[in-house]
Amino acid sequence: QVQLVESGGGLVQAGGSLRLSCAASGRAFNNYFMSWFRQAPGQERKFVAVISSTGVGTRYADSVKGRFTISRDNAKNTLYLQMNSLKPDDTAVYYCAAGSRFTSTPSTYTYWGQGTQVTVSS
Repeated sequence: QVQLVESGGGLVQAGGSLRLSCAASGRAFNNYFMSWFRQAPGQERKFVAVISSTGVGTRYADSVKGRFTISRDNAKNTLYLQMNSLKPDDTAVYYCAAGSRFTSTPSTYTYWGQGTQVTVSS
């Protein structure tokens, strides 16, 4: 079993930056692909970014490409999402997820965190 806990969310003004963290517990963090998803009220959960088990491969949603950076520190069992140039449309609950495939589909991920709220004001 893998347990995931997100942190770092909060309120930020448009144009600002925020870094989210996802702390993982378990024995095999470095075996998993890790992703960030987000969900706004009344909306479906949407893909944000994914990173390979080694951290070499990454992929981003078009809406965040060039602004967000996903990374991981396997020695610390931690996943990160650096968010720059934030926009009001980025407002959502952000979730980290762990799975066995390099995909952008929520149903393919096995483990999920509880989410952390990010609010961007204009």
